[in-house]
Amino acid sequence: MPARALMFSGTGSDVGKSLIVAGLCRLFSNRGVRVVPFKPQNMSNNAAVTADGGEIGRAQALQARAARVAPSVHMNPVLLKPETETGAQIVVQGKMRGSAKARDFQSKKKELLPAVLDSFAHLKANADFVLVEGAGSASEINLRANDIANLGFARAADVPVVLIGDIDRGGVIASVVGTRHVLDPDDAAMVRGFIINKMRGDSTLFADGMTAIANLSGWTPLGLVPFFPDAHKIPAEDALGLRDLMKASKSGSETKLRIAVPLLPRISNFDDLDPLRNEPGVIVELIEPGQPIPASADLILLPGSKTTIDDLTALRAAGWDIDIKAHVRRGGRVLGLCGGYQMLGKRIADPNGIEGPPRAVDGLGLLDIETEFGTEKTLERVSGTLTGSIAPFEGYEMHVGKTTGPDTARPMVTFPDGHRDGATSPDGRVSGCYIHGLFTSDAARRTFLASLGMETSALSYDTEIDAILDRFAEHLAQHIAIEELLSLAR
Repeated sequence: MPARALMFSGTGSDVGKSLIVAGLCRLFSNRGVRVVPFKPQNMSNNAAVTADGGEIGRAQALQARAARVAPSVHMNPVLLKPETETGAQIVVQGKMRGSAKARDFQSKKKELLPAVLDSFAHLKANADFVLVEGAGSASEINLRANDIANLGFARAADVPVVLIGDIDRGGVIASVVGTRHVLDPDDAAMVRGFIINKMRGDSTLFADGMTAIANLSGWTPLGLVPFFPDAHKIPAEDALGLRDLMKASKSGSETKLRIAVPLLPRISNFDDLDPLRNEPGVIVELIEPGQPIPASADLILLPGSKTTIDDLTALRAAGWDIDIKAHVRRGGRVLGLCGGYQMLGKRIADPNGIEGPPRAVDGLGLLDIETEFGTEKTLERVSGTLTGSIAPFEGYEMHVGKTTGPDTARPMVTFPDGHRDGATSPDGRVSGCYIHGLFTSDAARRTFLASLGMETSALSYDTEIDAILDRFAEHLAQHIAIEELLSLAR
């Protein structure tokens, strides 16, 4: 029997599509349904490596986890990774296929639809239910021609749509009804119902609002979902909500360690921060341009970057290079991950123009290493131990470039075959490596935090995330008409 499918589009970005799909994946998985997530087109520099050596949006990896299935390149066949304000790298079925300006990409979408439909068919052949997530806003009629992300995909694949609106940002009645008004009639006919997300306070106050939306749109109300307090602990899809995540308070917790993270324009794989900010007593503070890095920081963490050289330029323009070097002189610790690791060296060379015009720039000079970008991209899941300990980790590498130099003789991690990665300064205060997901492993995170003088906690990060997904699934079961939702799928 062919798998059923249902698509969840939104009135805008960050309305909760990714998390609701993840919650529904867990809900149906808990009921014994073979469910898989699918997002035709994603735009995010927060990516994950699949077992078959490709990359997909991090949100689809989380949704796969919620569904208890292995992540696959078919779950996100088109991934756009922004490199500039108007351009992005294009990843198709897990592999890089070049770059394009935003305007040029619009004409390329028609060429990508066969790959999207191929991946969708692949998933349907091995599942009972496919939960499809749209991208951005379903009402972007200016981008409707050749669309593969929202209603264009829905019509090409004959998948019914549920529209999600966010009441927390205000104007949700106009957002949903306005979407109905601007859609082409054939597109609007694909939408069968709506969900209103992130309701705070007394939900009965919006009962008339739900009725008004239903009457004005002709769509079926499927649920009013109250705000879920632990949502900020779940890895986010993209940087849009990153500032809000970092502002999430830890009630009742005493700050024992303060980690400062400069907000780089092309920050990537920032889910590396999630296990640290979920750790009791740890405050991860995102520093925006125009703000100095606090002298009170115990650790400065330079995260991954989609465009390392440009982000290094932005870091200097913000004056953070001065703050970082002053922090080191005071005896502070610095950690760089992937692109942040490359920035810590003496030199970064891009002879092939991977990130723009061919060039070479000076790094921060805090590690005696140099990096040269090559034409091959490393995409690999890895495991090993923190060097000098027995603390195991599992993670992944996702980078171009090879790093060499004297400080690599003091690596951060060691793999089972004896290969090593990363570098450490002679005094041990500055270090870095290419490993993403390093701190999701409890032993590695505890060992690293202990090296900063912090008492370790009993946090089991993976266990906590699974428990939150289970609670959120139950949350959705209480507030969404699940059987009616199922009846809409085909």
